[in-house]
Amino acid sequence: MDLGSAKFWYVAARCTDYAGLALFVGGMVFLALLWPAGADSRRARGVLATGWILGFAGTVAGLGLQGAWVAQRPPGDLFDPALLGQVLDSQFGRIWFAKALLWVLGGVVLADVLQRGERAARSAGWRVGAGVVAAGLLRTTGLTGHSAESARPLLSQLADFGHLAGVCAWVGGLAMLLFGVLSRRDPGELASVVPRYSKLALVSVLVVVGAGVVLAAGTLGDPGRLFTSGYGRILLTKLAALAVVLLFAQASKSWVARRLDFAVVLRGDAGAVRPFVYSVAAEATLVVVVLFAASLLVTASPGR
Repeated sequence: MDLGSAKFWYVAARCTDYAGLALFVGGMVFLALLWPAGADSRRARGVLATGWILGFAGTVAGLGLQGAWVAQRPPGDLFDPALLGQVLDSQFGRIWFAKALLWVLGGVVLADVLQRGERAARSAGWRVGAGVVAAGLLRTTGLTGHSAESARPLLSQLADFGHLAGVCAWVGGLAMLLFGVLSRRDPGELASVVPRYSKLALVSVLVVVGAGVVLAAGTLGDPGRLFTSGYGRILLTKLAALAVVLLFAQASKSWVARRLDFAVVLRGDAGAVRPFVYSVAAEATLVVVVLFAASLLVTASPGR
């Protein structure tokens, strides 16, 4: 792919948007369900803020870059008023503009937790607001994917929503665990938060895999296209990267089962926790490959 093409930068914008969505939505789930006290942690709030910045920037840039790509214009024209007007007249543009507005609402949710910390994360009002914004962001993201073009759109879009939700809960929680919980090495937090995240991650992975099978079957139709089409080969790359991520996730799960109690007894000793940190960090790094592959799949034709 030409690094100077609008398509390359559009894929980069989609990848940035996916990363922001995972950090922001998954981070809110983590704080609301697993670690409300983490809302007082500077690093945990930093994960949420980073997610919001990436998501909003990726969505806004994606609007103009999609128009530049379709019109065969250079990527520098992404904010050309005439080009933006054409994009906003399209279905993609209307959906993506609605998503940008949802990110603005997400900024209100973020501001509340930045100001009130744990009190916000434990309040019903914040959780309802965060849930509504998260559901809206997930839904608008799915509306511009291949699931909307499936022969069975309702099933495919439900699977797409579940797939995105599972990825966000898993990946966003992973970032919160790595930069929030593990960096503090507080024995009480390790004992209470890590096992609960391990269970959430297991459920999330099962949802991601199950929904992914439904999406792949609905999008490709013929299993042979998995090996003969460009879309199928990108999907295989994503699956290969996901398989490696799951190997590191299994290593992390094994550490929780065998070594967590030991680490807690040693009061979060750095040497006891370090293998788990390395495994989680490797898992988080490889997720970037999965997100980039997902961005490529959005712009690829399933029949080619």
